[in-house]
Amino acid sequence: MLIQIDFGSEEAFYVQLYNQIIYGIANAELQPGDTLPSVRELAEDIGINMHTVNKAYAILRQEGYLRLDRRHGAVVAVNSDKMRAMEQLKSEMRISLAKALCRGLSGEEIHAVTDEVLQEFQV
Repeated sequence: MLIQIDFGSEEAFYVQLYNQIIYGIANAELQPGDTLPSVRELAEDIGINMHTVNKAYAILRQEGYLRLDRRHGAVVAVNSDKMRAMEQLKSEMRISLAKALCRGLSGEEIHAVTDEVLQEFQV
């Protein structure tokens, strides 16, 4: 999986890294059991501070997407608690949907965008 940081973006580097790893898991580019580069190695490869990589890895670990193993480093380990995942999705979607409605998008338009994004993940 190729990780690229947009140095001109206003989005924090750790958020960009976090998002790309999540997308990699969702697109099956990263499978449970796959190892990610060490914090130092990834930081050097993409040209960012190792504390930034560490922050992204820590959040991914807290959310159940990675486990940290002393021998193997960061390992993809998706938490399969479906009910918790559904509640988290609802929580995250509420603000996105509220923003879309405030900007005048209709329910049909929101559904169309949702379907389009899901197709990107080949669901």
